[in-house]
Amino acid sequence: QVQVVESGGGSVQAGGSLSLSCAATGNIGSSHCMGWFRQAPGQEREGVAAIDSDGSISYADDVKGRFTISQDNAKTTFYLQMNSLEPEDTAMYYCAATPYVCPAVIGGTQSARDFGYWGQGTQVTVSA
Repeated sequence: QVQVVESGGGSVQAGGSLSLSCAATGNIGSSHCMGWFRQAPGQEREGVAAIDSDGSISYADDVKGRFTISQDNAKTTFYLQMNSLEPEDTAMYYCAATPYVCPAVIGGTQSARDFGYWGQGTQVTVSA
């Protein structure tokens, strides 16, 4: 059984930085995709960034240049470094995994359907 557990998050002022981590356990398969998603109150869950087992990376348009997704060499822990945070980034952030390739587009609300394993979420709050 695959499990993913997030850590990190917290509160920061606009312009600040936060880092999230996600530990994945279980057999996700040699070809897989790990993703970060977020959900603000009253809104649908949306994709933020994704990285596949070959290291290919994609970002939602509104985080490009500010957020960086990465993974460790063992591909069991992956990270989301968030810089230049804005109040609009405030949301519950989730990591997720799928044993298949990453969706062609990670941004938006459709990509979440491709992921079957989800963490419990961690709150990120950015104040003005």
